[in-house]
Amino acid sequence: MAKLTKNRKNAMAKLEAGKVYSLSEATALVRDITTTKFDASVDLDVRLGVDPRKANQMVRGTAVLPHGTGKSIRVLVLCTPDKEQEAKDAGADHVGLDEYIQKIEQGWTDVDIVITMPSCMAKVGKLGRILGPRNLMPNPKTGTVTNEVGKAIQDVKGGKIDFKVDKTGIIHTSVGKVSFTPEKLYENALEVIQTISRLKPSSAKGTYFKSVYLSSTMSAGIAIETKTIAGI
Repeated sequence: MAKLTKNRKNAMAKLEAGKVYSLSEATALVRDITTTKFDASVDLDVRLGVDPRKANQMVRGTAVLPHGTGKSIRVLVLCTPDKEQEAKDAGADHVGLDEYIQKIEQGWTDVDIVITMPSCMAKVGKLGRILGPRNLMPNPKTGTVTNEVGKAIQDVKGGKIDFKVDKTGIIHTSVGKVSFTPEKLYENALEVIQTISRLKPSSAKGTYFKSVYLSSTMSAGIAIETKTIAGI
Protein backbone atom coordinates (compact mmCIF):
# COMPACT_ATOMS: atom_id res chain seq x y z
CA MET A 1 0.00 0.00 0.00
CA ALA A 2 1.36 3.44 -0.94
CA LYS A 3 2.65 5.49 1.96
CA LEU A 4 0.63 8.62 2.70
CA THR A 5 2.53 11.86 2.17
CA LYS A 6 2.52 14.47 4.93
CA ASN A 7 0.27 16.73 2.84
CA ARG A 8 -2.17 13.90 2.25
CA LYS A 9 -2.22 13.00 5.97
CA ASN A 10 -2.93 16.63 6.84
CA ALA A 11 -5.69 16.76 4.24
CA MET A 12 -7.28 13.53 5.48
CA ALA A 13 -7.21 14.84 9.04
CA LYS A 14 -9.60 17.63 8.01
CA LEU A 15 -12.27 15.05 7.16
CA GLU A 16 -14.15 13.64 10.15
CA ALA A 17 -14.53 9.88 9.78
CA GLY A 18 -18.16 8.91 9.31
CA LYS A 19 -19.39 12.50 9.21
CA VAL A 20 -22.00 13.52 6.64
CA TYR A 21 -21.68 17.19 5.63
CA SER A 22 -24.11 19.76 4.29
CA LEU A 23 -23.56 20.78 0.67
CA SER A 24 -22.26 24.20 1.75
CA GLU A 25 -19.81 22.60 4.21
CA ALA A 26 -18.59 20.20 1.53
CA THR A 27 -17.94 22.92 -1.06
CA ALA A 28 -16.01 24.90 1.54
CA LEU A 29 -13.95 21.86 2.57
CA VAL A 30 -13.04 20.37 -0.81
CA ARG A 31 -10.17 22.80 -1.44
CA ASP A 32 -8.66 22.03 1.98
CA ILE A 33 -8.45 18.30 1.29
CA THR A 34 -6.97 18.69 -2.19
CA THR A 35 -3.23 17.99 -2.44
CA THR A 36 -2.66 18.22 -6.20
CA LYS A 37 -0.41 21.01 -7.46
CA PHE A 38 -2.65 21.70 -10.47
CA ASP A 39 -6.13 23.26 -10.49
CA ALA A 40 -8.04 20.03 -9.93
CA SER A 41 -11.58 19.36 -11.09
CA VAL A 42 -14.32 19.14 -8.47
CA ASP A 43 -16.59 16.18 -9.11
CA LEU A 44 -20.03 15.14 -7.96
CA ASP A 45 -20.97 11.46 -7.62
CA VAL A 46 -24.67 10.81 -7.17
CA ARG A 47 -25.87 7.25 -6.55
CA LEU A 48 -29.53 6.90 -7.48
CA GLY A 49 -32.16 4.35 -6.53
CA VAL A 50 -32.90 3.41 -10.14
CA ASP A 51 -32.31 0.39 -12.33
CA PRO A 52 -30.57 1.82 -15.42
CA ARG A 53 -31.10 -1.49 -17.28
CA LYS A 54 -34.78 -0.51 -17.53
CA ALA A 55 -35.44 2.09 -20.24
CA ASN A 56 -38.03 3.86 -18.09
CA GLN A 57 -35.48 4.37 -15.28
CA MET A 58 -32.63 5.81 -17.35
CA VAL A 59 -31.77 9.25 -15.96
CA ARG A 60 -30.16 11.54 -18.51
CA GLY A 61 -30.20 15.30 -18.88
CA THR A 62 -28.38 18.59 -19.16
CA ALA A 63 -27.64 21.41 -16.74
CA VAL A 64 -26.17 24.86 -17.28
CA LEU A 65 -23.66 25.54 -14.51
CA PRO A 66 -24.14 29.15 -13.35
CA HIS A 67 -20.36 29.65 -13.11
CA GLY A 68 -19.21 27.38 -15.95
CA THR A 69 -16.99 24.32 -15.68
CA GLY A 70 -13.65 26.11 -15.44
CA LYS A 71 -12.49 24.04 -18.40
CA SER A 72 -11.73 25.13 -21.93
CA ILE A 73 -14.24 23.09 -23.96
CA ARG A 74 -13.03 21.99 -27.40
CA VAL A 75 -15.99 21.84 -29.79
CA LEU A 76 -16.20 20.06 -33.14
CA VAL A 77 -19.15 20.99 -35.37
CA LEU A 78 -20.06 18.60 -38.18
CA CYS A 79 -22.31 20.67 -40.41
CA THR A 80 -23.30 21.62 -43.94
CA PRO A 81 -21.27 24.39 -45.66
CA ASP A 82 -24.02 27.00 -45.15
CA LYS A 83 -23.66 26.64 -41.34
CA GLU A 84 -19.86 26.75 -41.18
CA GLN A 85 -19.57 30.52 -40.68
CA GLU A 86 -22.22 30.50 -37.95
CA ALA A 87 -20.26 27.78 -36.15
CA LYS A 88 -16.97 29.65 -36.47
CA ASP A 89 -18.52 32.93 -35.28
CA ALA A 90 -19.91 31.15 -32.19
CA GLY A 91 -16.44 29.89 -31.24
CA ALA A 92 -16.26 26.33 -32.56
CA ASP A 93 -12.72 24.93 -32.48
CA HIS A 94 -13.18 22.66 -35.50
CA VAL A 95 -15.77 22.98 -38.28
CA GLY A 96 -16.39 20.75 -41.29
CA LEU A 97 -17.98 17.45 -42.25
CA ASP A 98 -16.50 14.81 -44.54
CA GLU A 99 -12.86 15.55 -43.71
CA TYR A 100 -13.56 15.31 -39.95
CA ILE A 101 -15.64 12.15 -40.36
CA GLN A 102 -12.61 10.65 -42.10
CA LYS A 103 -10.27 11.83 -39.31
CA ILE A 104 -12.53 10.31 -36.65
CA GLU A 105 -12.69 7.02 -38.57
CA GLN A 106 -8.89 7.05 -38.45
CA GLY A 107 -8.96 7.45 -34.66
CA TRP A 108 -8.95 11.23 -34.03
CA THR A 109 -11.19 12.26 -31.11
CA ASP A 110 -9.27 15.21 -29.65
CA VAL A 111 -12.39 17.19 -28.68
CA ASP A 112 -14.75 17.46 -25.70
CA ILE A 113 -18.08 17.96 -27.50
CA VAL A 114 -19.36 17.08 -30.98
CA ILE A 115 -22.32 19.06 -32.37
CA THR A 116 -24.09 18.24 -35.60
CA MET A 117 -27.30 18.86 -37.56
CA PRO A 118 -30.24 16.50 -38.17
CA SER A 119 -29.48 16.51 -41.91
CA CYS A 120 -25.94 15.25 -41.21
CA MET A 121 -26.90 12.38 -38.91
CA ALA A 122 -26.96 9.84 -41.75
CA LYS A 123 -23.21 10.39 -42.12
CA VAL A 124 -22.44 11.02 -38.44
CA GLY A 125 -24.42 7.98 -37.26
CA LYS A 126 -21.80 5.56 -38.54
CA LEU A 127 -19.30 7.08 -36.08
CA GLY A 128 -21.28 5.72 -33.12
CA ARG A 129 -18.89 2.83 -32.43
CA ILE A 130 -16.03 5.36 -32.04
CA LEU A 131 -17.81 8.33 -30.45
CA GLY A 132 -20.28 6.37 -28.30
CA PRO A 133 -17.77 4.78 -25.87
CA ARG A 134 -16.12 8.21 -25.44
CA ASN A 135 -19.45 9.94 -24.66
CA LEU A 136 -18.96 12.14 -27.72
CA MET A 137 -21.88 10.95 -29.86
CA PRO A 138 -24.27 13.84 -30.65
CA ASN A 139 -27.76 13.36 -29.25
CA PRO A 140 -30.94 15.41 -29.74
CA LYS A 141 -31.78 14.98 -26.04
CA THR A 142 -28.64 16.88 -25.01
CA GLY A 143 -29.03 19.59 -27.66
CA THR A 144 -26.03 18.46 -29.70
CA VAL A 145 -28.11 17.52 -32.77
CA THR A 146 -29.68 20.82 -33.82
CA ASN A 147 -30.02 23.31 -36.64
CA GLU A 148 -29.19 26.09 -34.16
CA VAL A 149 -25.49 25.26 -34.10
CA GLY A 150 -24.43 28.73 -32.93
CA LYS A 151 -26.63 28.58 -29.84
CA ALA A 152 -25.51 25.01 -29.08
CA ILE A 153 -21.85 26.09 -29.16
CA GLN A 154 -22.50 29.08 -26.91
CA ASP A 155 -24.37 26.83 -24.45
CA VAL A 156 -21.55 24.29 -24.08
CA LYS A 157 -18.85 26.96 -23.99
CA GLY A 158 -20.89 28.80 -21.34
CA GLY A 159 -21.16 25.88 -18.92
CA LYS A 160 -23.78 23.49 -20.25
CA ILE A 161 -23.02 19.91 -19.28
CA ASP A 162 -24.80 16.66 -20.01
CA PHE A 163 -24.88 13.67 -17.73
CA LYS A 164 -26.41 10.22 -17.54
CA VAL A 165 -26.61 7.45 -15.00
CA ASP A 166 -24.11 4.64 -15.60
CA LYS A 167 -24.85 0.93 -15.41
CA THR A 168 -24.18 0.91 -11.65
CA GLY A 169 -26.74 3.67 -10.98
CA ILE A 170 -24.23 6.50 -10.50
CA ILE A 171 -24.09 9.92 -12.16
CA HIS A 172 -20.54 11.27 -12.23
CA THR A 173 -19.97 14.83 -13.40
CA SER A 174 -17.67 17.79 -12.87
CA VAL A 175 -19.03 20.94 -11.21
CA GLY A 176 -15.98 23.22 -11.41
CA LYS A 177 -12.40 23.60 -10.22
CA VAL A 178 -10.85 23.86 -6.74
CA SER A 179 -9.88 27.45 -7.60
CA PHE A 180 -13.60 28.35 -7.62
CA THR A 181 -14.98 30.02 -4.49
CA PRO A 182 -17.05 27.74 -2.24
CA GLU A 183 -20.11 29.81 -3.18
CA LYS A 184 -19.60 29.16 -6.91
CA LEU A 185 -19.04 25.44 -6.33
CA TYR A 186 -22.15 25.32 -4.15
CA GLU A 187 -24.33 27.00 -6.79
CA ASN A 188 -22.98 24.77 -9.58
CA ALA A 189 -23.46 21.58 -7.54
CA LEU A 190 -26.93 22.65 -6.42
CA GLU A 191 -27.99 23.25 -10.03
CA VAL A 192 -26.91 19.72 -11.02
CA ILE A 193 -28.53 18.03 -8.00
CA GLN A 194 -31.82 19.91 -8.44
CA THR A 195 -31.84 19.03 -12.15
CA ILE A 196 -31.32 15.34 -11.33
CA SER A 197 -34.16 15.61 -8.80
CA ARG A 198 -36.53 16.96 -11.47
CA LEU A 199 -35.64 14.01 -13.73
CA LYS A 200 -36.74 11.36 -11.23
CA PRO A 201 -38.49 8.61 -13.22
CA SER A 202 -42.07 7.95 -12.12
CA SER A 203 -41.23 4.23 -12.14
CA ALA A 204 -38.41 4.64 -9.58
CA LYS A 205 -39.56 3.44 -6.15
CA GLY A 206 -38.01 3.96 -2.73
CA THR A 207 -35.13 6.32 -1.98
CA TYR A 208 -34.09 8.24 -5.10
CA PHE A 209 -30.87 9.86 -3.80
CA LYS A 210 -28.97 6.94 -2.25
CA SER A 211 -25.77 8.96 -1.70
CA VAL A 212 -24.07 12.15 -2.86
CA TYR A 213 -20.30 12.68 -2.68
CA LEU A 214 -18.14 15.67 -3.59
CA SER A 215 -14.44 15.22 -4.31
CA SER A 216 -11.57 16.71 -6.27
CA THR A 217 -9.07 14.89 -8.47
CA MET A 218 -7.35 12.30 -6.23
CA SER A 219 -8.99 13.56 -3.02
CA ALA A 220 -11.20 11.57 -0.67
CA GLY A 221 -14.95 11.90 -1.18
CA ILE A 222 -17.01 14.11 1.14
CA ALA A 223 -20.38 12.54 1.99
CA ILE A 224 -23.27 14.99 1.69
CA GLU A 225 -26.50 14.87 3.66
CA THR A 226 -29.19 15.13 0.97
CA LYS A 227 -31.76 16.43 3.46
CA THR A 228 -29.75 19.67 3.62
CA ILE A 229 -30.21 20.32 -0.13
CA ALA A 230 -33.07 22.58 -1.08
CA GLY A 231 -35.39 21.60 -3.90
CA ILE A 232 -34.96 17.82 -3.84
